[in-house]
Amino acid sequence: MNPFLPLWEYIPDAEPRIFGDRVYIYGSHDQFDGTEFCNYKLKVWSAPLNNLNQWTCHGHSFHTRPDTDHPSSVPHTENRLYAPDVIKKGDKYYLYTYIAGAKGCVSISDKPEGPFKFLSTYDYAPEDGGDDGVFNDIGVLVDDDGRVYCYYGFERSNMGELDAETMYKVIHGSLKRHEIADSPETPDEERFYEASSPRKIGDTYYLIYSPRKGSRLAYATAPSPTGPFTYRGYIIDNGVDYPAGNNHGSICNINGEWFVFYHRMTNNSITSRRACVERITILPDGSIPPVEMTSLGFQNALNPYEPTKAEIACVLTGGCFVTEKDVFRRVVTKLTDGCVMGYKYFDFGEDYATKTMEFAIKVIGGGHRGKVRIFIDAPCAENGGTEIGAVEIGLNDGTYRTRVENVTGKHAVYLVTEMLHAPRAWMDEFFKTRTICEAEEFVFLK
Repeated sequence: MNPFLPLWEYIPDAEPRIFGDRVYIYGSHDQFDGTEFCNYKLKVWSAPLNNLNQWTCHGHSFHTRPDTDHPSSVPHTENRLYAPDVIKKGDKYYLYTYIAGAKGCVSISDKPEGPFKFLSTYDYAPEDGGDDGVFNDIGVLVDDDGRVYCYYGFERSNMGELDAETMYKVIHGSLKRHEIADSPETPDEERFYEASSPRKIGDTYYLIYSPRKGSRLAYATAPSPTGPFTYRGYIIDNGVDYPAGNNHGSICNINGEWFVFYHRMTNNSITSRRACVERITILPDGSIPPVEMTSLGFQNALNPYEPTKAEIACVLTGGCFVTEKDVFRRVVTKLTDGCVMGYKYFDFGEDYATKTMEFAIKVIGGGHRGKVRIFIDAPCAENGGTEIGAVEIGLNDGTYRTRVENVTGKHAVYLVTEMLHAPRAWMDEFFKTRTICEAEEFVFLK
């Protein structure tokens, strides 16, 4: 399901890499209720290729500040760590770090999970580098011939070739500044902003990036690692019917299927982000049709007859959002009149002998009476949805149940909250802004 890591973990800017028989996630590290992007450590998670729902935490791999268990990994800064990448060259693994307001660096390890030992800051002549040595959101590509290229930039795309012996020295004269959809007439949905992530698929080079409309992941392609890169479209937009923010991620082929890795916002903030993933298709012409956000993660369908955490909603409209109560509990909060929680997709199975089933939802009471209307396929009849039932919500914490129409097949489920208003019309506007409840989890019962 999405997010695909444990629900208490905040890993944005995910770079997926396959080493051996496991897929590894290298990303920034956010925290609950943080007021800034990222912090001072990097963590590594991985899963076996034959079980993408079994993620293991390998702990901390790199630090810019010491903590109770680790010394600092760098000699030159205590600033925050942003958006790393890791590649393998020979029998070594190289970590490329972007450090806010300080020179980025390259580190090395014998293992893909680290810990990584500092090698050097990026080494280049002034005319061969950009971003004042920061190398914003650096992504690295090892080509089939062993040559190594780095891509980075903020508001403009840069790339350079790295010395394959040192892995941190930029080869003199190799800097190129790409103009990716960057004319004044180009809409912000296309123009390069940040978050460079290179990939090679067949003979085509892809650059995944965040455009100036930051809730999307866009991509450009080129016939060579040095370009020219041409904008081809966007892959996913994490702001469609969901609290928006920046986006950063990449694509990866796992067991013959292509996936896009990205992140979503929580806690009514743009600084508490969690890793998500969706299946994508790469067509014969190299294009990637846009995909929607779902609650699936690596699963093909959700099971409606197992409890579903409310927080895995892929649609949140009307002002509601996911927040953390404590390390064990996260809820959808601020459920006022007209809020929508959407989940894609449940497989209800084949036909069943009865015409009805039950729906149960566990909530934290908001002190106002309301109800939750249950739709499939769309959140209202006008958009093609079918209402299969509704459950009334009382004033208190608890589990509320109702009988609903039986459903078969695969469907999105939408939960729409509605205030049971006072009888006086003039009070309606007041009650529309009041919280009915906070949703914890729900289940369908047969």
